[in-house]
Amino acid sequence: MARYDVVILGAGHNGLVAASYLTRAGLSVLLLEKNDYIGGATTSQQVFPDYDARLSRYSYLVSLFPEKIMRDLGLNLELRRRTTGSFTPYLKDGRHHGLLLSNVSEETSAESMFELTGNRTEHEQMKKFYHLSRVFAEHTWDSMLEPLVAKEEFKRRFENDEVSQEAWRGLAEEPLGRAVERYLQDDLVRGLVLTDAKIGVFTHPHDPSLVQNRCFLYHLIGNKTGEWKVPVGGMGAVARELEETARKSGAEFLTKVELIEIDLAGEKKTVAFQHDGKGGSVEARFLLVNFGRNVLGKYSGRPWQPKEEDEGSVFKINMLLRRLPKLKATKYPAADAFRGTFHSDEGYEQMNASYEQAANGRLPEKTPCEVYCHTLTDDSILGPDLRRQGFQTMTLFGLDAPYSLFAKENDAMRTRAEKKFLESMNQWLEEPLEDCLAVARDGSLCIESKSPVDIEESLGMYHGNIFHDAPSFPYAEKKEQAGTWGVETEFENVFLCGSSAQRGGAVSGIPGHNAAMKVLGATTRPRR
Repeated sequence: MARYDVVILGAGHNGLVAASYLTRAGLSVLLLEKNDYIGGATTSQQVFPDYDARLSRYSYLVSLFPEKIMRDLGLNLELRRRTTGSFTPYLKDGRHHGLLLSNVSEETSAESMFELTGNRTEHEQMKKFYHLSRVFAEHTWDSMLEPLVAKEEFKRRFENDEVSQEAWRGLAEEPLGRAVERYLQDDLVRGLVLTDAKIGVFTHPHDPSLVQNRCFLYHLIGNKTGEWKVPVGGMGAVARELEETARKSGAEFLTKVELIEIDLAGEKKTVAFQHDGKGGSVEARFLLVNFGRNVLGKYSGRPWQPKEEDEGSVFKINMLLRRLPKLKATKYPAADAFRGTFHSDEGYEQMNASYEQAANGRLPEKTPCEVYCHTLTDDSILGPDLRRQGFQTMTLFGLDAPYSLFAKENDAMRTRAEKKFLESMNQWLEEPLEDCLAVARDGSLCIESKSPVDIEESLGMYHGNIFHDAPSFPYAEKKEQAGTWGVETEFENVFLCGSSAQRGGAVSGIPGHNAAMKVLGATTRPRR
């Protein structure tokens, strides 16, 4: 076909969600994808060709994907709970210990916290602090799939009781660091909490932009629990299920597409492209953009003006291990420690220091990072032989690694950063991670690192920002946004359906749903 009701640029998970809703409503939909695979950042790939292991290359855990979307689209997805929430190793009196927070045993968490702090107060205070995010989620989550509410109207939802008022004040109005320091006293516990405010963005506890608050909320409100779960089969299973759903509903796909020109001015939107060495073009009434505002600016001729907080800050390392490394802290089995999120060099004051060093253009002396092992919860991403031999996958996510550090000499800085992040992990291990890595036929180690520069080149995300741009609050911050879906652009019938939309970011499907609702709302009105 040369004409469609809707053309979607980019076949990441949000584009697939939008396509499924729209085709089920009877609209004709074409998705154009630049890569030779479907799924964008929600992809699983055989990163190390000599081994039958499909790693979640970019995104890796799921919290924000609404159960309503899964029900609406009849998705067959299993999101499995991790028995361990987090593990944070530390030194005390010259001995190695670890703070283990369990997802299934509050007693285990309380006792582990007592060993760290010597008191029962800190654990109770941590529960009170996280109760604020739970209250915020209760007031917020259902609205994520509805038109935006004005800030003042949204705020009124929190005026019923003192706890709700505190949740609004501490999470939406004042820098997050104030609430962290008000509730918690232990440096390690403060740092553990702060990590959810820093993952993917370059910020600090008292950042006046409140980007840390926005990032924190995104990590804590998912499905009203904020729990991050393992997608069985890896992220690729999420993308495959969404692709099959869209195809069954009638969506069409073209991969390996190079966009040449987009005409956004007319009533009908025209997209010219190259595919298999041949030119082509399609026309549509609606155009959904499943990439960043930076890319849209390139094709529209209206360059996007990013803010300082839009800079990405992430260093991703994918690894395949022959075995788990042994821990210096012997109380907990390594499997329990790595099944959850393993935190390293993420103390509160230490991350303040690493932020300052990175902001001054230096790779931090201590590089904060966190690691998790998918295969301890779901080993289906490994071939049978690797499962029998005890192989494991491991993902490291590095903080305070802004794009600016890598922009000039990406290759050299990537090598330095990889070494530093491995050193951060190795201080807690009886044997270095390098000794546990699988080895390829050519003798190289099975480790792959991605800097923000690499992520921008691979996925088009502005400066490697995993949210495309800074995450947003879940309400209309400007009066003119109230009542919109947060997907609108300055161009008529051109809508954002990916992470750049308001309430976008992470693997959620929310912008895809909201863009589809915007289109369906427009199609109910008479055409001009």
